[in-house]
Amino acid sequence: MKKNYLFTSESVSEGHPDKVCDRISDMVVDSYLSKDPYSRVACETLTTTNKVVLAGEIRGPEISKDEIIEKVRSCIKDIGYDQDGFSWKEQTLIESHLHAQSSDIAMGVDSKDNKDEGAGDQGIMFGYACKETEDLMPAPIFYSHKILRLMANDRKSGVIKGIEPDSKSQVTMQYVNGKPSKVTSVVISTQHSKDLNQEKVKDLILPYISKAIPKELITDLESSEIYINPTGQFIIGGPDGDTGLTGRKIIVDTYGGAAPHGGGAFSGKDPTKVDRSAAYVARYLAKNIVAAGVSDKCLIQLSYAIGVSKPLSIYLKLGENDQDKTHLVEKIIRNNFDLSPRGIRELLSLNKPIYEITSAYGHFGRKPTDKGGFSWEKTDKTSIFKKM
Repeated sequence: MKKNYLFTSESVSEGHPDKVCDRISDMVVDSYLSKDPYSRVACETLTTTNKVVLAGEIRGPEISKDEIIEKVRSCIKDIGYDQDGFSWKEQTLIESHLHAQSSDIAMGVDSKDNKDEGAGDQGIMFGYACKETEDLMPAPIFYSHKILRLMANDRKSGVIKGIEPDSKSQVTMQYVNGKPSKVTSVVISTQHSKDLNQEKVKDLILPYISKAIPKELITDLESSEIYINPTGQFIIGGPDGDTGLTGRKIIVDTYGGAAPHGGGAFSGKDPTKVDRSAAYVARYLAKNIVAAGVSDKCLIQLSYAIGVSKPLSIYLKLGENDQDKTHLVEKIIRNNFDLSPRGIRELLSLNKPIYEITSAYGHFGRKPTDKGGFSWEKTDKTSIFKKM
């Protein structure tokens, strides 16, 4: 493989139209799980100018349409939208078309008699970890997320004025001998108020690049390629400027293109859906393998069939100097981890309302919370792999 190259990843903020939809869909998941941890939820959201539409299938407790709509408004308010074309207030119409889950799907997933609970769908899921950053994430996506997260924190706390919720970032890194050497370019596009000209926007945003990226990776901002709002003003943004849909930022959600993605989105799905839970456990396994020192990188693929509890296959790829360990690591996984949907949920405690916080700035490379969020980021199983 080529060892010297440039690689780029992008992130989008919580105010990006697609991320507004992911936030709302995951709010619906959390709302049902908070009342019944075994609820089944598949919720899709669409946003456009002054309109939000929810649709999907539910099996769980009764939650009124009015309560869901009020929670949607709370999401929009927290993100920061109160604009002419999109607001948490009554000018934005919110429709909910959530309905009962198909009995055919329920029959395939439910446990019964001697049959264990099956996967909620067929599919392939990937997990990945590497030693490029302290959180064992690929560097370009890690720093792309960090820039926007710092911007959002200061925007919402009032530290910076005139910067609006919709923004995107992109980081390009030069790799030498397969390892990140330096950042060669950064692109940031951010929505702003009409009171700010582009020079002022640039002055406000530049410090966040320095805060997010270590000095050894970007030694001189002046000589680096830095593009801030390269197309000019960005006043009309969010769902007013671009229609949003749940599940359209799956590469942003995972590894920024540095590792494969199985194709299924995460947001809006309860943990019986292996699109979500199996991707989480694959990351968990990969991260513990790398943290244990087995290899400097690890890629795992799992595959499932709807209604079948056990994975159909486990594929493992380690760093190029560690491929001889692959068979042994795979054996350890099979002997120590129950990768059925039920086993994954119990291992990572996924039947909790922990998903709304995952909807922006990546599902991976985050810190576990004291309420059970990001449990798949723990490295509490390294001892199992250190025995090999």
